[in-house]
This record gives sequence, C-alpha cells and structure tokens, in this order.
Amino acid sequence: MKTTNNILALVLVFLASVATAQDQGFIYGKVTTIDGKTFEGPIRWGKEEAYWTDMFNAAKEENNNLKYLSRDEMDQLEERYYRSHTSWGERWGDRWEHKFGNWFNVNWDDNNNKHQHQFVCQFGDLKSVRPTGRERAEVVLQNGQKFEVDGQGYNDVATDVKIRDKEIGEIKLDWSRIDIVEFMSTPSKLNDKFGEPLYGTVETYGGTFTGFVQWDHDERVSTDKLDGDTEDGDVSIEFGNLKSIEREGFRSVVVLKSGREMELRGSNDVNSDNRGIVVTSEKLGRVDIPWREFKKVTFISVNEKPKSYDSFKDQNEITGTVKTTDGQTLKGKLIFDLDEEYNYEVVQGMNDDIEYVIPFRSISKIAPKNYDNSSITLKNGETFNLGESQDVTDKNTGILVFQDKNNPTYIVWEKVEEVSFN
Repeated sequence: MKTTNNILALVLVFLASVATAQDQGFIYGKVTTIDGKTFEGPIRWGKEEAYWTDMFNAAKEENNNLKYLSRDEMDQLEERYYRSHTSWGERWGDRWEHKFGNWFNVNWDDNNNKHQHQFVCQFGDLKSVRPTGRERAEVVLQNGQKFEVDGQGYNDVATDVKIRDKEIGEIKLDWSRIDIVEFMSTPSKLNDKFGEPLYGTVETYGGTFTGFVQWDHDERVSTDKLDGDTEDGDVSIEFGNLKSIEREGFRSVVVLKSGREMELRGSNDVNSDNRGIVVTSEKLGRVDIPWREFKKVTFISVNEKPKSYDSFKDQNEITGTVKTTDGQTLKGKLIFDLDEEYNYEVVQGMNDDIEYVIPFRSISKIAPKNYDNSSITLKNGETFNLGESQDVTDKNTGILVFQDKNNPTYIVWEKVEEVSFN
C-alpha cells in the first residue's frame, strides 16, 4: 500500500509540474517597431505558429559548402543531380520541382539554385528575426549564428506578427513596421495568452500519435475555431469545447465535451481540403498526417512538459561517424547533404504517406536501405524507415567529414552505409 501511495504521489507531482510549466511552451518576446515602440508578451507568428517547437521556414541564400568539392566531385554531383531529379522528358531547360508543399524553379545552369536548401529550425532556436526587405530577413540563433534568408514561397517571412502586450492587449504588427523581434524565456505563468495548448491522440491508418496538435496546419490553441456547416446552419466552435473529431467520408463527426454530437461539412476544417493534422511530441518530433490517412483525434489534458525556450540552448555542430560501403570509417564534424551542419537542423522524410520532421539532436543513426528509403534510429530507441525526400534518398548530395579541420573528405550518398551521430 505504501508503494502505491508513493507512486500516486510521484504521478501527482509530475502532473502538477506539467500544469505549472505549460505556459513556458508558448513563444514569447519583444517586438520593436521602426520608430522605436516596443511590445512584449506571447507571440503568434502570422496566423499559425505559437509554440517554441513550431517550425520557422525560409530559404538559404547560398550553399557555401560547395567550395570543399573538387572539380571532378562537382561534375559527379551535377551528373547525379541531373539523373535523380529528372525523367527523360524533363532533361531539357528549366522545370518546376515540388518540395514539402512548395514549388521551386530548377535551372540546370545555376549551381547555387540547384543546391540551395531550405532553412528550417524551431522557433525555440531563434534569438531574433530582423526584416531586411519585403521578403528577406536576418535570422540570429541562440548560439549567435546569423543567416540571411528569404521567403521564396514560405509564409514565415513577410508575415504579420501578433503579440499580446501585457499592458495594452493584442496587437497585430505588419512586417513593414517591424524593426526586430527578440525572443526570450517565457514566464512560467502568463496572465494573458492566445489560449491553451491543443493536446490529444490522433488515430491514423498506420498507427496512433499523441502530442500537441495543429489542425489544418493552422489551429493550435483552445480559442481557435473549427468551422463547418450543419443541416441547421453554419457553426464556428472553439477547439477548447471539443472532445473529438472523426473523419467520415466527405464530412466529420464532432463530439463536444458535453457529449453533444453533430456532423459538419462544407469547410476545409472538416473535409478533404484539410491541409493535414500535425502532432508534435518529444518522442518523435513533428509528424504531419494528411487527411486521407487521418481517422480520429481525441483531445485530452496535456501530459508532457512543453519545451521551454531555455531547453533549445544546446545548438552544436553535428559530429559523428560515417561507415562506407567499401569499409572506411571516418569520424569528425559532419555536414549532412552538403548543407545541414548543426543539431537544430532537421531530417525530413515520409513513412506511409505521413511526413516526419526530426531535428538532428534527436537522431542516433541514419542508414540508407535503397535508393528511396533510409532507416532512422532515434536516441530514444525508436526505429522506422523514411523515404521520398532528399535527406533520405539518392537525391541526397552527400556528406562532408572533417577529420582534418580544413580538408574534409567527401562521401557520396551511394557510398554511405551508416551515419552515427554523437
């Protein structure tokens, strides 16, 4: 009996700590305008991002790592790129390429464009964002790194920023009015915020996922609303009042916390126009579930601590070991896919039509299995296969291993047997 009481006491302490730390998961900071006015409080980036674990997306201006390749290596890289990115009918002139929800023009004569990569980090990795143009920004990370990025189809640059100032309440600031956004640790208790986190279990045809929920890539707090039509008229229901949403054909069955049930249709919130349901958890990172794979979400109380701003301070270079198919073992600093070199950067890939976005800091091993799939082992022991994206297929541009600080060894993806990360 004493043991049972001790376990119960530990559970209650954990739940209490989760409740008190819940607000620390929200983005928080100070916005300074071009004429020196300042606003401080919880931040919502555009219409979407509200948590430190949400992703900031933009485009890197150039890839400086190409300088480490010899002329022969560059020629071989061009040949592999040309072969893996095109079909016979596409091997002339320009073409458009679709990557993770965005379209890019690929010009074969422009090396910088071809090997230009997406800039992705979590908002918790950011120290500041300063607009430098209509669709450009200077991004500074917590470790002091600076990047010049541009929008190129991403909606995190040139967007409005909402902030709930502790004195005046909510204000929406246009990109053109912002001098700088400076991020800082969120107080453990916020008196004024955009809402409570949405947390739940999402059932899919391939399994279940539990974590913080983003609905339709947009709604993610309790005050956001689910829109739809009923046989009696249009409704707009706060997510905080919902118990579950279940897909049923071209409509959804919604159950409220009171037990009330209704069918909704006619809106991208509740039909096949839904852009997807995202689940973010400490266990797997970010999982993006398309509507065709979605079955049901059940909202529950938060039972894991949201990541606070201070928990993102570990921003280090990627180091590890590369084993090659011809028996070599090379250790040192790594630049993965000729681009990712820090542990805050991410690996993207698909499993059963579900997209995974995982920071390198959570990954233990990556092992190519064939031209279109790699095995991913997380530091928590989870293992699964990912495919279809450049990071994990033969479109990967290879790995630089810095055994020598100034003269890295270049390993083409076809020669990689396994990459282990420290």
